[in-house]
Amino acid sequence: MKKVVLARLSLITPTGMRTDLLTSGMVVADEVQVEDGKVIVPVNVPDGFPGDLAELKATIEDRLGGLEEVENLLVVLTAEREASALAPEPPKLKKRPTEAPGRDMRPHSAKIPGVKTIIAVASGKGGVGKSTTAVNLALGLRSLGLKVGLLDADIYGPSMPRLLDITERPEIVGDRVIPIEKYGIKVMSMGFLMQEDNPVIWRGPMVVSALMQMTREVDWGTLDVMVLDMPPGTGDAQLTMAQQVPLQGAVIVSTPQDLALIDARKGLKMFKNVDVPIFGMIENMSTFICPHCGKPSDIFGHGGAEEDARRLGVPFLGAIPLHMAIRENSDAGTPIVVAEADSIHAKYYRDIALKVAARLFPEEDEE
Repeated sequence: MKKVVLARLSLITPTGMRTDLLTSGMVVADEVQVEDGKVIVPVNVPDGFPGDLAELKATIEDRLGGLEEVENLLVVLTAEREASALAPEPPKLKKRPTEAPGRDMRPHSAKIPGVKTIIAVASGKGGVGKSTTAVNLALGLRSLGLKVGLLDADIYGPSMPRLLDITERPEIVGDRVIPIEKYGIKVMSMGFLMQEDNPVIWRGPMVVSALMQMTREVDWGTLDVMVLDMPPGTGDAQLTMAQQVPLQGAVIVSTPQDLALIDARKGLKMFKNVDVPIFGMIENMSTFICPHCGKPSDIFGHGGAEEDARRLGVPFLGAIPLHMAIRENSDAGTPIVVAEADSIHAKYYRDIALKVAARLFPEEDEE
């Protein structure tokens, strides 16, 4: 199958280029992923590319989309200078009159059609339970009667297929991807397009382009809230999402120990630097209650995130304990807010969701 895909790509010579996609190096054979009807084609667009990206993308989709074996196709264009084929043209920087020119890094982000508000769930490092928190927060918002979408923006380590037990592939209707619906929310993840144990070995620009396509080329319909499960850290992907997606706010997730809090502060400052409001911090794995003796054990410490939030002048949204039920349900693809809706652990997430909703919709809250 991959040989057929590569053969078709070798027949495409972009407008203004003398050689085909493979010969020119715009498509590298080893970077093309083909498995079980899913095809991902990264296209490295060189500086000074004379052609039209929208035309090139449409040509590739036309040549490969006609193959019977191809069920899902994603063409990732990696040109940083031009995004017209992927998303609205990046707007110019917005300057605040109270600051020196060039200090505000936040551009006028283009809205996503049908999406009313967007919130990012982020962490300074991996392994703090950010994705579990994002899933349960999204479901907590759904329990308030809101229409919710969840975008897994972690290209290298997508978690949503496992956390929500989603194995089906999203449909493609025309040039739009239809997100998967589970537990009443709409979900999209790169993990839906590839095998769970298959690594994504992409350079930074490829990841950024894929994120923009997952954001702009998915038919989200009408949503009150989109929850972005951000990749950990403060790299290109995180900065691009913060700048080019109109975020109403960000939630920072950390465990209580000092090492995690150091990185959490970095993530918090990144959002502040691009003028994204911080809705608050969540302390995950806050304490452990022994199921045998009932005594608490602060394995990762306790209260560190709350103390940091107070010191940094941002709200503290709540503490989530380290508990077997949360872990077991997450691994089973049945988040605690759904599986044990009446439990105290589900209540922790719903309380946080209520605080976030109050920040997202202050006018409605006042009414």
